[in-house]
Amino acid sequence: MLKLYEFSTSGNCYKIRLLLTQLEIPFERIEIDITKGESRTPEFLQKNPNGKIPVLEIEPGKYLSESNAVLFYLSEGTKFLPTNKWEKAQVMQWLFFEQYSHCIT
Repeated sequence: MLKLYEFSTSGNCYKIRLLLTQLEIPFERIEIDITKGESRTPEFLQKNPNGKIPVLEIEPGKYLSESNAVLFYLSEGTKFLPTNKWEKAQVMQWLFFEQYSHCIT
């Protein structure tokens, strides 16, 4: 079963939970309290050396971080990711826009 290491109020974690639910993929939620430094422990840093959430554990010892990379991984082969090269690029364009357009630079 997939394990999602997350902080429940994070929008980046929410979008992964939303897709997993839409795809009806069972997963275990593991709360990592970033306000208490739980993403900076040696144990967590083995899962993601960047010390950020979310992290999806695909199988024991196999971790994927960065929320949009996780969305891309999960959506491969589903209705949420087109197979057409141009349409897939448009999805990627939206994912980059969504992730970075609201950040103050």
